[in-house]
Amino acid sequence: MALEKQLKWEGKASAELKGPKAEQIWPLLEDFFGLHEWFPTLTTCHGVEGTSGVAGCVRFCAGFKTPVDPKSDQNQDQEKVNWTKQKLLTIDPANMTYSYSIIDGNVGFNSYISTVQVVPKDAGCTIVWKYEVEPVEGWRLEDLDLFIGTGLQVMASRMEASLQLQVE
Repeated sequence: MALEKQLKWEGKASAELKGPKAEQIWPLLEDFFGLHEWFPTLTTCHGVEGTSGVAGCVRFCAGFKTPVDPKSDQNQDQEKVNWTKQKLLTIDPANMTYSYSIIDGNVGFNSYISTVQVVPKDAGCTIVWKYEVEPVEGWRLEDLDLFIGTGLQVMASRMEASLQLQVE
């Protein structure tokens, strides 16, 4: 009996920003190599190929924590550093959207593709993050939803705070 391949996990997270306009938020997300400015626990993000914001460019991201990371033991000398390489597949500034894939890493994300979009609203905007990935060993879909959903909420708060500081 042949093993059937599991279907991909799919998810979606969104964050509403009450003050900033989509045109203010988009440049912050469009900087593909600048994710460490916004995503929680991400300590490193830099370009390894191409130009930020141009389809085909690749970023290296490291230092982020996930819901399935082992709890750190104070006696441990070294903690595992999570990392991924991510490739910008498409970018559409007019519609404030881009998609990217994880092309390498040590967190077990295979065939991961994500689309991020900033959607204008009357009083602010919404950031929508859709994703799909093959089931990840040691994870549940709920873990991935929590990781991306929580990360996006923190990103939105940091972006709002950054824009408020520019106004003051």
